[in-house]
Amino acid sequence: MAVTLNETPSANRLHIGIFGKTNSGKSSFINAFSGQKVSIVADIAGTTTDPVYKPMEIYPLGPCVLIDTAGFADEGELGALRMEKTKLAAQKTDAGIILFSGRDMKEELDWFRYFKEKNTPVIPVLSKADTYEQEEKSFLISQIKKETGVTPCCISSVTGEGIQEIKENLTRCIPEGYGNRMITGNLVSAGDLVLLVMPQDIQAPKGRLILPQVQTLRELLDKKCRVMSVTTDQFTGALEVLAAPPKLIITDSQGFSYVYERKPSASMLTSFSVLFAAYKGDIHYYVEGAKAIDTLHADSRVLIAECCTHAPLQEDIGRVKIPRMLKKRFGDTLTVDLVSGTDFPEDLTGYDLVIQCGACMFNRKYVMYRIDRAKKQQIPMTNYGVAIAHLSGILPYVKVPE
Repeated sequence: MAVTLNETPSANRLHIGIFGKTNSGKSSFINAFSGQKVSIVADIAGTTTDPVYKPMEIYPLGPCVLIDTAGFADEGELGALRMEKTKLAAQKTDAGIILFSGRDMKEELDWFRYFKEKNTPVIPVLSKADTYEQEEKSFLISQIKKETGVTPCCISSVTGEGIQEIKENLTRCIPEGYGNRMITGNLVSAGDLVLLVMPQDIQAPKGRLILPQVQTLRELLDKKCRVMSVTTDQFTGALEVLAAPPKLIITDSQGFSYVYERKPSASMLTSFSVLFAAYKGDIHYYVEGAKAIDTLHADSRVLIAECCTHAPLQEDIGRVKIPRMLKKRFGDTLTVDLVSGTDFPEDLTGYDLVIQCGACMFNRKYVMYRIDRAKKQQIPMTNYGVAIAHLSGILPYVKVPE
């Protein structure tokens, strides 16, 4: 993805998913919660089809993405498709809000337990509290507390009851340190010189940089590092004009071998993709998974999982370059399948290796969901940058942040 320097990517925001039956008041709640008309509100069941993702700034939570999902009780063939989208939204959810409406709570409780099992903070809510008689309201509150162990918030999107309480509860339940992860980790600190080797990707429109470059550059500036950026053909010339070698060199993974062969011995080397492997996923699992490359053979199957959904371009890293590197080593009969966006198989057992991109377009919650799926099925998984470093024979010399 290409962005300008001042854009805030949605993938870095706290994802708050709102779940409940059809007509449980999800869209009305989001509008009241955000103070804006984010979602369409109607009495017709199934008004919300695909989840609505709305980036916002909400005090005191800060940058968020509100997710309005299709209702649990959506029926028919289209309803089943909508529910698949709701399940995908759940995989991306950093904090969940479940709206209870009425005495039949089975589906709400199933989803509450799902989030608890995933260690995802979740808040039970009695929706449309202003529509219940006091006796019925008290009964529903007691039942929800009995089943969840949590006293639900009572909300009314009409009167505004409970909206501020939910914001405060969300603030308390978000894990300590959320949002404090650093792309470069402990590799550099204030005053360090960092050299960025940034070939201009043909997928980036003129005047823009791709997202990992933008985010890394911004973080380095925030850290008070001294930063120099060059294209690959200017790399050696940049080194010649420096009085001292850079503390860290960050390159595009496709330039790993070229940069490694020419870098000063005193400079640490990593890549944008490797940094994002640690920032968004489990870098140690990726490094371990890269060892599976050595066990591949001519009949192996590899899955390339790309997050972006751009049209294929010449010399695309996931569609062309990595498959070519693998087939050069193991033969043309090696099978390489590719999925993009959120298309990711439930069953990975037919694959010998999964290679995931840097995942700059996904939040960490969703990337870790994919990793967890691979771990449970005992399928090795690695990342573009880690795989390229391993295939180039330099992975032991590539620095990863802690």
